Amino acid sequence: MTTTSPLAATAETTADPPTRLSRRDATPRRGRRHHLAVAGFLAPFLTVFAAFYLVPIGYAIYQSFLKVERDGTFGPARQVFAGLDQYATVVRSNDFWDSFVNVSQFFVLSIPLQLGFALVFALVLDSPFLRGASFFRLAFFAPYAVPGVIAALMWGFMYSPQLSPFPAVAERLDLLGPTWVMFAMVNVVNWVYTGYNMLILYSALQAVPAEVIEAATMDGAGQLRIAWSIKIPHILPALVLTGIFSIIGTLQLFNEPQVFRGISSAVSSKFSPNMVVYATSNVPDYHLAAAFSVVLALLTCVLSFLFLKLAQRRAFQ
Repeated sequence: MTTTSPLAATAETTADPPTRLSRRDATPRRGRRHHLAVAGFLAPFLTVFAAFYLVPIGYAIYQSFLKVERDGTFGPARQVFAGLDQYATVVRSNDFWDSFVNVSQFFVLSIPLQLGFALVFALVLDSPFLRGASFFRLAFFAPYAVPGVIAALMWGFMYSPQLSPFPAVAERLDLLGPTWVMFAMVNVVNWVYTGYNMLILYSALQAVPAEVIEAATMDGAGQLRIAWSIKIPHILPALVLTGIFSIIGTLQLFNEPQVFRGISSAVSSKFSPNMVVYATSNVPDYHLAAAFSVVLALLTCVLSFLFLKLAQRRAFQ
């Protein structure tokens, strides 16, 4: 039988606490190493994001608070702090607000058709009765691979009676005239972006639980009933996402009207807000153009946020 002397027991007792403390200290060190590893992986993205997104935004805001003054007609130009003068000019600008009316009309004409066709195409691709789904998926998405400028030029040629492969239609329906030019640009944008939105909705449909659809099928529900009562409610978040993308894209409309301005006198140089910014910077008045850009960005954020809140409220009713 062995016994432990009081001195040895005291030594073991006093030796245990440092071991336990060292284990406690190891956890914060592992946490610090984990945070450093996360920061290291995020550093390349954050650097590029700050350099090409945050810094330009900050510089534009800074420029919007400045203006150029001259001593006399031919005096040297100098930049001075202007406060909110540039923003007051934005508020008084009829061209800027008229361009918002134009893109609002464009939105009403374009987005319901664009998202409606995208939803129909996505549901068709998700149907179990469709054969060759991969081919049709690629065919619907292919127009998105065409740059917007090229698409506008291509359709512009088809609208022109002198160049169109269907001259009888182009001559009878003046799609480059003031009455129909808005519809002509809507057609170009919808042709390009319907497939993009379709792919988002189709990806969301892949997440619909298969057992729910099987249960509905066993209960005798047809494909239309399943699409209306099961699939569409499940992909409402994706529909809201495409709606937000559509709001942002419409407010940023530039390529199509800029191209059509060269082939149609019905499109002005200040048709859309981005064209107003572009025309102002060509004066050149970079400080006022920066103020236009900041206001446009704020309005885009506000409208997207309001649309999101409205969609969420309807979803929970």
